[in-house]
Amino acid sequence: MVAHEHLALWAGHAGEPSVARDIWLENALIKEKKFGREHPKTLAARHNLARWIGIAGDPAAARDLYLELVPITQRIFGEYHHNTLVLKDSLAGWIGEAGDAATARDLYLRLVPITEQVLGPDHPTTLTAYNNYAHWAGIAGDAETARDQLCAVVQTRARVLGPEHRNTLISRNNLAGYVGAAGDASTARDQLTHLLPIMERVFGPEHLETLSARGNLNRWIGMAGDPATARDRYVDLALLLGRVYGPEHPHTLTARSNSAEWIGLAGDIDTARNHLDELVPIMERVLGPKHPETLTAREHFGKWTHSQHH
Repeated sequence: MVAHEHLALWAGHAGEPSVARDIWLENALIKEKKFGREHPKTLAARHNLARWIGIAGDPAAARDLYLELVPITQRIFGEYHHNTLVLKDSLAGWIGEAGDAATARDLYLRLVPITEQVLGPDHPTTLTAYNNYAHWAGIAGDAETARDQLCAVVQTRARVLGPEHRNTLISRNNLAGYVGAAGDASTARDQLTHLLPIMERVFGPEHLETLSARGNLNRWIGMAGDPATARDRYVDLALLLGRVYGPEHPHTLTARSNSAEWIGLAGDIDTARNHLDELVPIMERVLGPKHPETLTAREHFGKWTHSQHH
């Protein structure tokens, strides 16, 4: 059983979330049969299953599984137990990934002070909650709050965990993005140019966190004044994500949407419109018609259609 779990862990870290998901599904079924559905070992396996379901491309299913797990865990362990706080953090994150950034932000805003009070301000779980609150505050539209919160998180994580710890690097990637969103595209680009080789070394070049940093860098290269380079890098990134994670993984679809947008911004309106004409129905089917990424792609399609006719 332990070897089974290690195999799932390594599959996930090696960039094979679907394999990790399938291993955890088998593991959860075995533990449920052996220990019962609400045994702590079964709940831990179901938590890992939910996480890898989401990472493999189905955030709504991950959200729904966490909605089931959180009240069970809270009833068994208590409202302020570490396991409960971790699952509440995960639930909030997958609510956001499934398209509701404002609810994710509000859940984290309530969770952060509880986690800090129970575990302490420097505990890794507290720092994760702070990081995630900042991220979803930014996604919900408050770039300045996200930037300021993440600046504090990066400093604390670097002190507590180390400057090249995975969690520190994730926060640095998020921080750079919100430095740009708050109005400083050139600084965001420069921070990400420095950060990306470190992430490639620590995570690996095809890890999802590294590819997230690549996408972030692409955006701020474009926003800093080089749309042709942003276009070329997004096209390459979309192809890589499609190969590693599948053509309809949410991150692949987002990269394809971004590549179409930068194709248009670099001057090729017809190609941008045609890409989005093909992409929007796929995003509606996979992500849902009201998901923020679907709405963005549909908005861009309308923009390039309008430009095409003027």
